[in-house]
Amino acid sequence: MAEFMENLDRVNAIAERSPGFVWRLKGDNSNATEFRIGGDMAVNLSVWEDVASLESYVFKTVHVHFYRKRDAWFDLMEKPHFVLWWVPEGHLPTLDEAYARLMRFEAEGPSDHAFGWKEVMDEQRMRALRCA
Repeated sequence: MAEFMENLDRVNAIAERSPGFVWRLKGDNSNATEFRIGGDMAVNLSVWEDVASLESYVFKTVHVHFYRKRDAWFDLMEKPHFVLWWVPEGHLPTLDEAYARLMRFEAEGPSDHAFGWKEVMDEQRMRALRCA
């Protein structure tokens, strides 16, 4: 995890300077490593103006190099561990809200309430980006 932790502030700073970035959850250490949901699940919670802005940050900045190495730092999860949802302008989501959305996504699959990359990106682009 050393490489991940050594670059966390750098990658978060890139997010904050990226077009479309609105907000991200941070604790006293300026990142979200102190937060957990659902037992011991690490948290990364952010708000973006639109999916295209988030997609650009995730896959077209240095972030993509860390995204591709996630299996080296995190256990493979058999259940969904990532969820997207639309938020009203000015709303900052809570950890409880995020966990509830994730649980609903796990239980019911994609809906207007909770969805994943697959629902907002076409399959051809996902394959080009080498996503699981």
